[in-house]
Amino acid sequence: MPGMGVKAVGARINAIATYLPQTVLANDALAEAFEQSWSADRIFEKTGIAERRIAAPDETALDLGVGAVRRLIESGSDLQSIDFLIFCSQAADYILPPSACILQDRAGLPRSIGALDINVGCAGYVYGLALASGLIASGAARTVLLVTADTYSKFIHPRDRSVRTLFGDGAAASLIEASDRGAIGPFVFGTDGRGADRLIVESGGARLPRSASTAAEHADDFGNVRARDNLFMDGGAVMSFTLREIPQMWAELKRRAGLEDGDFDQVLLHQANRFMLDALVKKLKLDPGKVPYFFEKIGNTVASSIPFALEDAVARGLISPGSCVGMLGFGVGLSWAGCVARF
Repeated sequence: MPGMGVKAVGARINAIATYLPQTVLANDALAEAFEQSWSADRIFEKTGIAERRIAAPDETALDLGVGAVRRLIESGSDLQSIDFLIFCSQAADYILPPSACILQDRAGLPRSIGALDINVGCAGYVYGLALASGLIASGAARTVLLVTADTYSKFIHPRDRSVRTLFGDGAAASLIEASDRGAIGPFVFGTDGRGADRLIVESGGARLPRSASTAAEHADDFGNVRARDNLFMDGGAVMSFTLREIPQMWAELKRRAGLEDGDFDQVLLHQANRFMLDALVKKLKLDPGKVPYFFEKIGNTVASSIPFALEDAVARGLISPGSCVGMLGFGVGLSWAGCVARF
């Protein structure tokens, strides 16, 4: 199993807040946009998603991240004592500077902090927790603010049914602190860049700048329309990779942690869609009562999907002090990451 294990003792998730844009895209509207080739009921049957939130034309992932940080402050978290800010997104405002630097200023965070961006997708929350835990374990920081935010809707062609039904925009802010109780870790990671082209926006970077050629639209064999400027996902390949790698990761994570299935109070999977999670729950032989689903009203929010599910599970009393939680992220890269979090 590729990856290295790190057990970072003394770091815990102390607070979390999420943020959604105002615009709601419901299945009825999608069915109309698709000229009824898929009905609203059919979309829900395939995905388990009834609606998703969509960022406004002038609203970016950074804006959503600022909203999540402000929600965290409003909930009572003191962010003036943080030492480091990590911003995880695949929808940066600029090539440079890093969005984290702009977020520091807009959110009124201290100038004494470190700040960096990480460009990770659906495994991004676990990656962010690993970096935060490492900073704390090394003594470089005692308090880390992890912000995840994405606006995949801006990459999606409006007539691409394969992805427009799935993704929604959103952000989450998590406060990770050094603590004598609770712990984050061990971790397991994996990467297979051979599948990079299975979930990709081809143009817009240095390899393939946007041009009239990359904007040319085409339809695939299933009638989905997109250009090279848009998000492409090979759903079958992503499903196969997930069902191949995540069971191995889950087994390795339990081995490194010295835990069995029954030791976990909850297992938070990347909230891809109902079809994916149903298959994973069966493949991993998990207790369905311990696997929250939180995508029906917001869709797949990429790196923020696990913290959305986490916030909801805490609010419902499914996770409380003393809980042992598994977190498994997987997707674009292709990449995957898992960890144990004790609260």
